[in-house]
Amino acid sequence: MPAPSSAPAVLREYYLRSAEVYAHVAEVDRGHHHEALYWANRERQKGEAIALPRKP
Repeated sequence: MPAPSSAPAVLREYYLRSAEVYAHVAEVDRGHHHEALYWANRERQKGEAIALPRKP
């Protein structure tokens, strides 16, 4: 995980990529399907909540 003080774009990318990994785990590890879906959704929401600075 990047440092909490990392640039917003770095944190956003980390959380969105983490969501992709959990979604993949949900598909291949059926024993942890629901748990992985929960974490995928949680990470996606955290990533999407990070606003990126707008370019002028």
